Amino acid sequence: MKEAIANKGLFINRETEDKIQKLIDAMTLDEKVGQMTQSKILPKNALKEQWERIPEDQRKARKNEFDLLNNETLQDKIIQGKIGSVIIKVRGSKVTNELQRIAVEKSRLGIPLIFASDVLHGFRTIFPICLAESSSWEPELLEDTAAISAREAASCGEHWIFAPVVDIARDSRWARCVEGFGEDVFLSSVYAAARIKGYQRNDWEGRPHVVACPKHFAAYGACEAGIDYTAADMSEHTLREVYLPPFKAAFDAGAGTVMISFNELNGIPATANEFLVKRILKTEWGFQGVTVSDHSAIAELIEFGYTENLRTAAKKAAEAGVDMDMSSGTYLAELADLVRDGSISEDIINESVRRILRVKFGLGLFDNPYVDENLENEILLHKEHLDLALKAARKSIVLLKNEENLLPLKKNKGTIAVIGPYIDEKRELLGNWSTNGREQDVVTIIDGIRKKAGSSMNILCAKGCSLYDKEMDSVKTLDSVTRGDYISASSVGVLADDEKEIQKAVALAKQADVAVVFLGEGLLYSVEASFRMTQELPQNHQRLLRSIYETGTPVVLVLINGRPLSIPWEAEHIPAIIEAWQLGTQAGNAIADVLFGDFNPSGKLPITFPKHIRQQPIYYAYKKIGRMQYRYYDPQYPFGYGLSYTDFEYTNLMLSSARIEASQTIKVSAEIKNTGDREGEEIVQIYIQDICASIIRPIKELRGFQKIFLLPGESKTAEFFLGKDQLGFYNESNEYVVEPGEFKVWIGPNSSEGLEGKFEVITGCRQ
Repeated sequence: MKEAIANKGLFINRETEDKIQKLIDAMTLDEKVGQMTQSKILPKNALKEQWERIPEDQRKARKNEFDLLNNETLQDKIIQGKIGSVIIKVRGSKVTNELQRIAVEKSRLGIPLIFASDVLHGFRTIFPICLAESSSWEPELLEDTAAISAREAASCGEHWIFAPVVDIARDSRWARCVEGFGEDVFLSSVYAAARIKGYQRNDWEGRPHVVACPKHFAAYGACEAGIDYTAADMSEHTLREVYLPPFKAAFDAGAGTVMISFNELNGIPATANEFLVKRILKTEWGFQGVTVSDHSAIAELIEFGYTENLRTAAKKAAEAGVDMDMSSGTYLAELADLVRDGSISEDIINESVRRILRVKFGLGLFDNPYVDENLENEILLHKEHLDLALKAARKSIVLLKNEENLLPLKKNKGTIAVIGPYIDEKRELLGNWSTNGREQDVVTIIDGIRKKAGSSMNILCAKGCSLYDKEMDSVKTLDSVTRGDYISASSVGVLADDEKEIQKAVALAKQADVAVVFLGEGLLYSVEASFRMTQELPQNHQRLLRSIYETGTPVVLVLINGRPLSIPWEAEHIPAIIEAWQLGTQAGNAIADVLFGDFNPSGKLPITFPKHIRQQPIYYAYKKIGRMQYRYYDPQYPFGYGLSYTDFEYTNLMLSSARIEASQTIKVSAEIKNTGDREGEEIVQIYIQDICASIIRPIKELRGFQKIFLLPGESKTAEFFLGKDQLGFYNESNEYVVEPGEFKVWIGPNSSEGLEGKFEVITGCRQ
C-alpha cells in the first residue's frame, strides 16, 4: 500500500490532505454524518431473525439500526451519501462492486464505500484459531497467515478487516480468549505488530488495499469472572502495564483503524470514554486513524444506564472521539440535529470525517474502487494458501504428555482405533469467526489419518458419543450478527443414547493396539457471549474416555477446543495428550502428520491450563505477595509449556556483566542441546524478575524468545539482550522508569523451569 498505511498514523501527503479538505467543504452536514455511519448488508431472512431476537423493550432504541439493514433502504441511503461503510455478510466481489457502483456513480459526491468484515484467522482458507496459532511462537508465521487472509478478502472486494484481537486474556473462563493471543503482554504485543504488518502488507497491484483494525480498545479481556460484556475495573497502572501495550504495538506497526470495546472501564463505557479514546489514544499516542464503535455499542449506552436516549448517546460517543458508528444508526439519526442546535461542535464532525476520508484515500479507493470479479477464482484456496494453512496447523499443535514415547505412532503396522465425535467433523475444526470458510474444504481427522497411516494398517472408527452433552441446555449463548451462520444447540445432533455409542467404541478399542480419542469443547463453548460453568470435558466425553482407558489399551487423547481446559484426571491417567485446538482447513492433515511423526511438534502454550476452574483467573505473571508464594501458581500446564518427540538440555547460563547502568544493555545466553534421536525445534524463553521496586512487580515476566532448530546431538547458543525497554515499568505516577536494584533472570523451556541468574542495575532512568 501507499506509505500512508505503512507508517504510523496514516499520514498522507499534502496533496491528498487538500483533496480531503475540499471534499469536507463540499459536503452537507448530513453527508458528513453519513461518512460516520456504518451499516451492514445481510440476507433478509437473517435480518428478520435478528430483529425478532431483540427484546421488546429494546426495539425502540434500535429501530434505526434495523431500518438501515433493509437492503432497499440501504441503497437509498448510499445514494443520499448517508452511508460511509458497509459490513459485508453476503460475500463476494459481485456484491461489493454493485454497492460501490451506487456510491461512486449515483451519490452526489461519489465518495466510495469501505467494505468491512471480521477476518480473524482466514477468509476462505481457514488457518488455526488465533489462540492456537499463538502456540507457534512464530511471529513471522502469524504475519504471513494475516497477509493471505487479507489477499483473499481483497479479492472479494473487502478493504477493512476487524482484526486482530489483542485483548489480554488471563481468565480462560472468558469464551472469547479463543480470538486472541493469550495471557502474556510481551507475546501478545509481538503478535499484534506481526498481524498488522501482515494484514496491511498489500503486496499486489490493481485492486483496493486492506487496512487492519485491532480490537477491542481497551481492557475487554478483563471482564469479571470471564463473563462477556461485564465490567472491567482496574487501576490506570494495570491498564497501562497489561492491557494497553498490545494496542500500542499495533499502532506502532501502522494500524490504520481501531475498534472501541463494548465494556465499561471503571464505570464509563469505552464507547464514551474520553480518557481512553481522546486522551490516551488520540492525544497521548497521536493516533491519526479511524476509531469505530463495536456493533450497536453507541445505542447500547442506554442499556448501560449511562445515557437516557440516543441523542445523548450520540453526543457522548462523538465527543469521546468515536469516529464511526457501527450498525446502530445513532449518529445518522441524531448527530446532524445536535450540530444544528449547537449541542455539539461541527469541528468534531469534520475531524472524524477527515480521518475516515484519510483511510479511504490511503486504501486507494478513489482511484481504484472496484475489484476484478475474476480474482476470487484465482485467489481463494490457492495451493500456496493451503500449504501455509498446513504449516500453521502443524506448528500450532502442542504436545502436553508422552509417557514411554507412545507417540509418534508407527505407520503400516497394527490396528488403531480412531474414536470421538470430532473424527468426521468439519465445521467444528474451522473454529469460531470463520464465517467465510466452507465445510467442503476441510480435511477431516479421519481422512487425514487414513491418508497418512498406510494401506496395511487396520483403522477402526467410532464416534463414541455426541459432540454436545445434555449440559448444553445450561450454556448461555447470545446470538448476534457476527454468528449468523453458526450452528445452534438444536442442530448439533445430540445422540439419544450415548451409552450405546460408548460401548461400541469400547469394543473397538479392545481390538486395537492403540486408541486415539478426539475430545474437547464444541464451538458453542467458546464463542462470544457464551458462558459455561466448567472447563472440564463435557460429561459424555469424560465417560467415553474413562471407559476406553479401562480397557487397558494405550490411549492417546487429542483435544479439540478453543480455550484451555481443566483436565486433572486426564493428565494423571492418559499416557499421551495432544492439544490440537481448532486448526482450520488443513486440520486433519496436520494432526495426522504429528500423530505419525512426519512433523515433530514444537508448539508451546500461550496461556495457562488450570487444574480446576476455581483457580481462575490464573496466569504466570502474578504479582508477588506477602506469604505462601509457592501455592499461588499451580497450573496443570504452565504458560510456555510444550514437549517434543526429542529432548533438549539447557546448560551454561552466561551474563555479560554482573552490574549495568540503566542506559546499558546486558547479554544473557545459554547453550541448548538436542539430546534425543530426532531433529526438532525448541522455543527458548527468557524471563526476568525485578526483585524490589517502588511498585510490586510480577514474579516473572517474559522478555524474549527464540525458536532454535537442532539436529540430534547438536548444540546452539541462544542469546538475549536486556535493556531499558525490557527492564522498566510504569511507576506510581504512570511514568515509564527503570529503577536501580537486583534482577533475577531465567532462560528455559517454559515459565516454570529454567536456568537462573542474577544481575544488578546500578542507576535508574525514566522516559
